[in-house]
Amino acid sequence: MSFTVQGWCPGALRPMQSGDGLVVRVRPPLGQLSPAQAVGIATAAQAHGNGLIDLSGRANVQLRGVTPGTHPALIADLTALGLVDADVRAETRRNILVTPFADAQTREFAAELVHRLQELPDLPGKFGFAFDCAPQRVLSQTPADIRLERAVDGRLTVRAEGADLGAPVTEETAVSTLIALAQWFVDMGGVQDGRGRMTRLIGRGILPEGRLSGTLPPAEALPPPCPGLTDHGALVGFEFGQMRAELLAVLASLGPLRVTPWRMLLIEGLQTLPNLPGLIVTDTPLLRVFACTGAPGCLQAVQATRDLARALAPRLPAHSVLHVSGCAKGCAHPGPADLTLVATPTGFDLVASDTAQGIARHHAVPTPEIPNLPEFR
Repeated sequence: MSFTVQGWCPGALRPMQSGDGLVVRVRPPLGQLSPAQAVGIATAAQAHGNGLIDLSGRANVQLRGVTPGTHPALIADLTALGLVDADVRAETRRNILVTPFADAQTREFAAELVHRLQELPDLPGKFGFAFDCAPQRVLSQTPADIRLERAVDGRLTVRAEGADLGAPVTEETAVSTLIALAQWFVDMGGVQDGRGRMTRLIGRGILPEGRLSGTLPPAEALPPPCPGLTDHGALVGFEFGQMRAELLAVLASLGPLRVTPWRMLLIEGLQTLPNLPGLIVTDTPLLRVFACTGAPGCLQAVQATRDLARALAPRLPAHSVLHVSGCAKGCAHPGPADLTLVATPTGFDLVASDTAQGIARHHAVPTPEIPNLPEFR
């Protein structure tokens, strides 16, 4: 179970070293990319990286294979596209997730928080905000620390992750309450050694009080959607959330893009599903399989992951989620999965109904023998 927890996520200005070079994470403003921005990212990925582009679980876009030598030119290109923050501190604070199905009001709330980022206290690098204000929530399975949502009665609420109830707010007070709850998190000792998540603080039995106290249950939570047509446009997916830069450029020609946390892109306004190699446009077991980059692409991984994940997808029980992790860190799916395979130097451990750090049911199973396990027959 040896792995290193960095305690921060890569950014554009602060990339992270991986086995195939630097990982450069671009945070699209309010989760949106204009066609020009998307084409620019694709061009930059080819010119300054290896042409591979990942969609992260926080609705960000990651360019892979960047080198220290190509990074400055990449930043220059991304800056010209309006995709780089003023400095690392501003980049880290802009950890904001907006539902891909956002209406204008939801985007206005998120834009106000972006404008007021300097009012936030010093927060851990992974601390984030989710704007999920539709009548039915769609981001409940996506990690966040503070959420702006609708209650069952339709009112706006601000809810601390891990708390059952949200505090009622108005359009005028919503963003100020988000900022106040972030300050409360810091004041109550939520940050320790530069790290901390809201769920851990709430799990210690510490709950917001006064105007921050929760009184309203949130609206119904929907599961992540499948690829297909929506009222907002066409949702298209990618195997393991990865695509070639050339495909992103083609998709950009179809309309503005909204980046989702589900390894999919929403092509705004498109009402015909594109037929392109490398796209997933219907429900498939592959969308229920999560696999990190694995070895050798990740420095911490001890086994390759994606060929195994691809082979096991057709064997996956209906509605079950499989996570294949190159180490016990479990980056590709931090939460519990029905089945999790955790790489070891000699094979894979299998964990059931838990995270990659859970207790294994089978130990160090050689890769060729995994399809014969009872869980995959």
